[in-house]
Amino acid sequence: MSAVVIVGAQWGDEGKGKIVDVLTEEADVVARYQGGHNAGHTVVISDEKYVLHLIPSGILHRDKLCVIGNGVVIEPSALLREIKDLKERGIDVDRNLLISKNAHLIMPYHVALDNAHENGRGSKKIGTTGRGIGPTYVDKIGRLGIRVVDLYSPKIFREKLEGNLAEINFTLKNRYGTEGFRAEEIFDTYLKFFETLSRYVADTDIIINDMISKKKRVLFEGAQGTLLDIDHGTYPFVTSSSAVAGGACTGLGVGPTKIAKVIGIVKVYTTRVGEGPFPTELNNAIGEGLRKRGGEFGATTGRPRRCGWLDFVGLRHASRINGLTGIALTKLDILDGLDKIAVCVAYKHGNALYQDFPKEFSVLEESEPVYEEMEGWKEHTTGIKEFKELPKNARRYIKKIEETLGVSVDLISTGQRRNELIILGKQF
Repeated sequence: MSAVVIVGAQWGDEGKGKIVDVLTEEADVVARYQGGHNAGHTVVISDEKYVLHLIPSGILHRDKLCVIGNGVVIEPSALLREIKDLKERGIDVDRNLLISKNAHLIMPYHVALDNAHENGRGSKKIGTTGRGIGPTYVDKIGRLGIRVVDLYSPKIFREKLEGNLAEINFTLKNRYGTEGFRAEEIFDTYLKFFETLSRYVADTDIIINDMISKKKRVLFEGAQGTLLDIDHGTYPFVTSSSAVAGGACTGLGVGPTKIAKVIGIVKVYTTRVGEGPFPTELNNAIGEGLRKRGGEFGATTGRPRRCGWLDFVGLRHASRINGLTGIALTKLDILDGLDKIAVCVAYKHGNALYQDFPKEFSVLEESEPVYEEMEGWKEHTTGIKEFKELPKNARRYIKKIEETLGVSVDLISTGQRRNELIILGKQF
C-alpha cells in the first residue's frame, strides 16, 4: 500500500509543512484531513516563504493532486484569498485542487460566537484563534452544519441558514448583547463564493480510494498536533477536531487498512500556542533564546509560542495513540551552541512519578518535569545532509529519541530550506 499519514506529535507547529513539501516529491496526491484556517504550514523555497492555511503544501509542486477533505472546515473567503495569492505567485491551483462536497462551511455567525464565547470566559480563556473553527464543529456534531454540497441547492441552503439564524441571533442578542445577522446578506455572499469555488468541488473520498487502488502514492496531511486532539489532547485546551492519525480515516473517507505508514513530526524542543498546561515550559533566558532562534511565532496569528525542552512523556503518548512507524525531526539547528540540553523523562506530582501522559487535568497542570541532562554541541548543523556529518552529541541526542520512543528517525531537518534535510529512509 502507498498511503502515508503525516501527523504532529506535540502541540502543533512542529514543522509539518516542510516535511509534507519534501515528501510530496514522491507523492501523487496530498490530502488535508482536519482543522481549518487556524493552522498555518510554512514552506521556504529558494528563500521565498509560503504560508498555507487550508490548501495542502503539495500545491507548491507541479502535477500533484491536492485535496481538502471532508474533515476540514472551510471559511470560503479565506480559501479564495489563498487561491488568489498562490495564482499571483505563479502556482497553478485550478488543475490540482479538489474540495470535498462534505466539508463543512464556517459561517460569519460562527466567528461571532467564537469570539463571544472566548471573551465571556474571562480568566478561563481557551486561547482560540477566534476564527469560528470550534462553533463550526459544534454545529457539525449537532447536525446543524452547512456543507459545501448544500450550496448546490439554494433552497436547501436558505432553509438551513434561516433555521440556524433564528437561534443564533437570539443567543447573540440576549446572551452577549451583540447584533445578529441577516440571512439575505449571508445567502447572497456565500452563493457568490460558490460561483468561484464550485469548479474545485468533487467526491474526494471516491477519488482518493481510487488512487490508492491504482497504487498511487498518497500523503495525508494533518494540522495542529496530537496533544491538541479533541479526544487525546490536554482537554479542554485543545482544537475541535481529530488531529491524530485516526482522523485521516474519518476526515477523508479512507479505511485504516489502507494506511501503510504514520510519520510523526517532532520538533527537537517543545512549543505550544495559547493557554493550557505545558510541563516543560521555560520561562527564562533559555526559553526566550529558543523562541528567537527558532522564529517561534504563529504562522497564522503571529502569537509568540511558549517554548520548553523536549518532553518524552508527551511523545510516548503521541507514539502510542498514532501508531507511529517513523519520526521526522525538525529544527535540529536551533539547538546549536547550547552547553547542556535537557529532556523530560517523567512528570512528578506529589510523591507520584508519571512516565505515561496523565489524563487528570489537575495532575498535568501541577506536575513538575523530571529532567535528564545531555551534553550539547558547539558546531553548526545548519544545512548538513548526511547523518555521519552531524556533531557527535547531536547524533547521541537523536539516538536517545529513537531508543526512548522505540521508533526510528527517518528524516532530520537542519534548516528552513527545502534541501536542508537528512533523509535516512524511503517513505513510500
